[in-house]
Amino acid sequence: MHTTNYFDAFIAVAADSTATAPTEPPYKEESPSIAWRTWRMIAAAPYAHTSDDVIFGVWADRRDIPAADREAARAEFFSKGQACLRASDLGKRYGWGVHSDAEGRVALVGVGTPEYDAFAAGLTPDGQSVMVTRAMKSKR
Repeated sequence: MHTTNYFDAFIAVAADSTATAPTEPPYKEESPSIAWRTWRMIAAAPYAHTSDDVIFGVWADRRDIPAADREAARAEFFSKGQACLRASDLGKRYGWGVHSDAEGRVALVGVGTPEYDAFAAGLTPDGQSVMVTRAMKSKR
């Protein structure tokens, strides 16, 4: 079984991101974007979900998979590799870093904030070390 989870890690915004402040991805009522759905799920419950929970939840919601079928669908979904939150537009376009705690649960951290600066320097706000990586660039 594959996973997208990170532990004690911070995904900083992409090196080619032009975001100078965090912004909410736009909401389209007829078809909410993956970025908006991801942002909403994490922002509504910081440190409640793992990256796997978020990525699968967004995928399953977009396909209207019933709750009763989700366990089997999740096993099939993660039977092959999936893109992690480094590939998300949250870190490429919208100015959000993603912190994963020791249990792999995620929270959003806005670029330009003191908390973001600490994480990007490799430290949690309470002084613990954290591995830092960047969101993927939008262009090669």
